[in-house]
This record gives sequence, C-alpha cells and structure tokens, in this order.
Amino acid sequence: MAAKKNEEVIAIRPISIKKVTLKIVGDTPLIMHSWSEKAKRMMLEAQMGTAKGKKKDPKDPMEDFIDSMYWLTEKPATPTQEAFDAAITSGAKFGFPVTAFKQAAISAAYRMGYVKNQMGLRGAFFIDSDADGMVEIHSDPPVMREDMVKIGMGTADLRYRGEFRNWSADLTISYNENGEFSLENIVNIINAGGYVCGVGEWRAERDGQFGMFHVLAG
Repeated sequence: MAAKKNEEVIAIRPISIKKVTLKIVGDTPLIMHSWSEKAKRMMLEAQMGTAKGKKKDPKDPMEDFIDSMYWLTEKPATPTQEAFDAAITSGAKFGFPVTAFKQAAISAAYRMGYVKNQMGLRGAFFIDSDADGMVEIHSDPPVMREDMVKIGMGTADLRYRGEFRNWSADLTISYNENGEFSLENIVNIINAGGYVCGVGEWRAERDGQFGMFHVLAG
C-alpha cells in the first residue's frame, strides 16, 4: 500500500544477534575485593540491630585475603597458607563480575564524549557469564597485598586482598549487527573502558591505576 502524503515510513530492521569473543589483557594488576560471607553477615546484623555490643572477631589476614577473591573452584575449607597453596596446586580458578567490564565500557564512552546518554549503550551489547555472573580470570597465582585504607572519622584500617598479575580474560560479546552501534564501536568502547576506567579496587576511575586493560588486536 502506498504511503499517504506527509506520512512517514519507518523501515524496521530485524534484530540480528551476533557473537564474538574478545581477549582482554591486563596492563596493570587487578585487585579483587569480594564481599565475604562474614562481612555480609555483619552488615545484616547491623541493619537488623542485633550487633549491639558484639565484640569484633580478631582480624585474620589470610582469611581476608582468601575471602577477597571470587572463587570459581572450591574455596579452601580453612584460611591457611597451606590450604591456599594446595588449592593453587590443584588448579584453582578465579572469576570477576562480568558487569564490571560492561560498566567500564559504558562509563568510558560517556566520559570521552562518544555518547551523550549512557542508557543507550546498556542494551547495545551484552557479555556472557556463568550462572553467578562471573567471567574467568587467567593470571599468575594471586598474591596477598596489604593496604591501609581510610574508613572515615579520621580512622584507618588494614585490608588484605588478592592481587592478580599478568592477567587476561576472554569476553564473549553478543550484539545486534543491525543496531545503532557497530562491532567496531563496541570493541573501541571496551578498549577505552580498560584505559579510562579499569576494573576492581583502586582502578583508574577511582583515583588509582590498577585494573587497567586493553583489547588484544587480531
């Protein structure tokens, strides 16, 4: 049927989902800081008002270190150096929340002026993950780092977290090839996300220089 005069005709392009796997390579070490079960329990108790007068457990650096990481394989049953070493020898695998990489890309695109509205990018691409929203991190065995952090009111605390050096990850991207953003656009903003924002603790977006990465060409 011919369009009426002054009637706008809109051609609707079908959604065509494509997938591609990108390898990202860390340029600076990645620092993890997962919420431990103990930390979540303490937070819940504080919110429920059941933590009043409760004495804090003594700090255990090794336990904090082990709990700071996202374990894809079984976490050591006991927080000891021996148990951690045994897990590493047995092929321990670690992950990282996949949403961190997407958010880094979206934030970088906005900060660099590629887009005026971050919302338009949220549905432009997605990154595959496991059932827990993780993507595997390949790296040297993680090492414990000790950092002094300010926790407000002029006080400080020591934090023990896992640092991953020489790390990389394979990100499987799904996108609509008929969409507003091309694959080249998406790859470029993911690459920008690694430099402008980074992921993890003390990342570039948070006044640090950790968790920076680039997309491996090829």
